Amino acid sequence: MSVTKTKIGVIGLGSISDLHLQSYHRSEEAELYAACDMNGGRAEEKAAKYGIPHVYTDYKELLANPDIEAVSICTWNNSHAEISIAALRAGKHVLVEKPLCRTVEEALQVQAAVRETGKKLMVGFVRRYDSNAQLVKRFIDQEELGEVYYAKASCIRRLGNPGGWFADPDRSGGGPVIDIGVHVIDLCWYMMGRPKPVSISANTYKKLGNRANVRNLSFYKAADYDPTVNGVEDMANALIRFDNGASLFVDVSFTLHAKKDEISVKLYGDKGGVELEPEVSFVTEKHDTILNMTPQTDAKSLNVHEAFYNEIQHFLSCVRSDNQPISPVADGLEMMKMLCGIYESAAKGTEIKL
Repeated sequence: MSVTKTKIGVIGLGSISDLHLQSYHRSEEAELYAACDMNGGRAEEKAAKYGIPHVYTDYKELLANPDIEAVSICTWNNSHAEISIAALRAGKHVLVEKPLCRTVEEALQVQAAVRETGKKLMVGFVRRYDSNAQLVKRFIDQEELGEVYYAKASCIRRLGNPGGWFADPDRSGGGPVIDIGVHVIDLCWYMMGRPKPVSISANTYKKLGNRANVRNLSFYKAADYDPTVNGVEDMANALIRFDNGASLFVDVSFTLHAKKDEISVKLYGDKGGVELEPEVSFVTEKHDTILNMTPQTDAKSLNVHEAFYNEIQHFLSCVRSDNQPISPVADGLEMMKMLCGIYESAAKGTEIKL
């Protein structure tokens, strides 16, 4: 039996879009139908690579195409809210890359558009869709860890400020907090059962700049990289408290005098603990003995390509059914409260209440 494929438009064709395009191309339930980028040459190039028949340089023209049922939004953060709202009102379902937007006010506007139109909007919290994350979530939901009351996460780059729009707060909304911190904060919060954040105490630092002077060590650079432009923080740390008494500590950096890059995600409950990064490992106690348990899985840590494919498949499933995504607009709003709360607390030099 042939499957009617969902016609997809992808808006914004920078580096992250390839993970969307590859996943849609691989899926038997999707048809890549339109591509849009302000850079016409890049749009034509991606369209040719993935066999996409319709090419646009204006997202409004793409949204006016009645055949397109759903879109992935992979643009700069400052356009996420505007394009999401326009897409919803054009009758399209939306998968928008993280973060949902730049401010709480923008997030509320997007949420209102979701309610107004009845269309689905899914936020691209891709780490939720990794198979190991889903494995750990099943353990937590079955109360194998008991009450999860503390989480700790780090995402440290010793040299990794991409520059370009990533380093322009007007377009990005911030630096490592909103770019890479969002991933580990969301993963911990999701695993903890999404408790309501009530207060944040945070610090941000601008000490090292983008370190464009460093030699002999390469790092990813945005397409519009300019070593003279950098208005975002180097690093940040934060303690987030929740209404159930649980807490989350996180530190992140684009650049830091660290020996090596580091990613770490750990959660602790009253019956056991778990590390998701750098590799999955459970800790528990049986017969008066502490046990470290390593599950047998295909990958020890995040498999980026599979996680994106799982995310895209979930989005397509939600588009074709009445199911709501596991990363809905409401979660995007709560995440913006936490991210913006980190910046507000750091700017004021004091704990803030949410």
